[in-house]
Amino acid sequence: MTDPWVALEPGADPAERVRMLRRAHETFTEAGTVPRPVRSVVADSWRRSARAGVGPDGTASVDLMDGDLGVYRAEHPLARVMPLFRELMGTFAADGEHLLAVCDAHGRLLWVEGHATARRQAGRMNFVPGARWAETAVGTNAPGTAVAVDRPVQVFAAEHFSRLVQPWTCAAAPVHDPRSGRVLGAVDITGGDGLAHPHSLAFVQAVARAAESQLALLAPEMPAADMPELTALGRDEAQLLSGGRRIRLSRRHSEILVLLARHPEGLTGDELLCALYEDESVTPVTLRAELARLRRLLGPGLLASRPYRLTVPVESDADVVERRLESGAVTAAATAYAGPLLPSSQAPAVARLRSRLADGLRTALIARRDPDLLADWAHAAWGEDDLDVWRALAAVRPTAAVHSRLAALESELAVPADRRRGVAAT
Repeated sequence: MTDPWVALEPGADPAERVRMLRRAHETFTEAGTVPRPVRSVVADSWRRSARAGVGPDGTASVDLMDGDLGVYRAEHPLARVMPLFRELMGTFAADGEHLLAVCDAHGRLLWVEGHATARRQAGRMNFVPGARWAETAVGTNAPGTAVAVDRPVQVFAAEHFSRLVQPWTCAAAPVHDPRSGRVLGAVDITGGDGLAHPHSLAFVQAVARAAESQLALLAPEMPAADMPELTALGRDEAQLLSGGRRIRLSRRHSEILVLLARHPEGLTGDELLCALYEDESVTPVTLRAELARLRRLLGPGLLASRPYRLTVPVESDADVVERRLESGAVTAAATAYAGPLLPSSQAPAVARLRSRLADGLRTALIARRDPDLLADWAHAAWGEDDLDVWRALAAVRPTAAVHSRLAALESELAVPADRRRGVAAT
């Protein structure tokens, strides 16, 4: 059978192609198989959606509201290029009765703008700022799939996994940080059948590249550009971005920098010894040797002594998560949390910081009772055995898969039968 996009060529019948794709979608949804007419990028996305437990009749939930949304948008790097997005796409969206949308790297919509009628219609399926449009939440869709596969994606009509979204067509392209190359989010154009053309995909891809170029030009002017940035969440060897250099640190140097960033007032040699080493036989000479090597690695002027301290403020990703938690921006904190702080570190002070940050965030997530945030934590490597989170997830998303995992976890942890919530709930 020919590729389904042949129907979009001149003289073809788009309505028939929609019907064929819808039949393919129904077959996949019910049987878990993918017929030949479906494009590989769509078929692969459908499989991921099904494995994530997404239902074809579901819709997006709103993760970011009010203060959370405002704080998160203001801090997000793509806020810097929103004027560019509006300049390049605003008129096109308004005149064509389309929508301009921008999402973060987790598929959460930050801005949705465009034609008033299209916005009202899109609002009925929660295609609104703050809503979660990741593949794991609503299945195949252009912005969510674009950030999932890190390449431009166009999704036409019944290619959408959710039936509610199938009247729409969308095209999205990821936008990358020009310094690190990481995905910041995606820019998307969403509308009706008028967008079912390869030019739509080329258009958003060009806009994404323009945004990346603009970010590269703006980078030296960013307020935090001169402040060293320490990345230590979810990795055993931290990374320091300082003075345009990207420095990969050893495990011990990672621990030292995390602690000194935490204590801008400085730490004495004895305080650092107690914070870093469980073994009291470690001598001050050993510590001084480590600090001398670290000073050479960082370059002149960044590490001072008596007491040991950093001469400029250092922004760590752990501090960002903690600051957001303290302000009540739980969703924004969860988004910034890339994993436990230096997960393999045995340094007593680092272990305390790691535990305090993780416990504070998971407690906030359990209290928030947001099924998507809980699912993100439960399916992450650090949360797959977190009994309390799985129980909280089962309470708000009581699917068979969740209850099955909860029952297995309670069995593994030898929870008494009369206290097993997962078994009782099924």
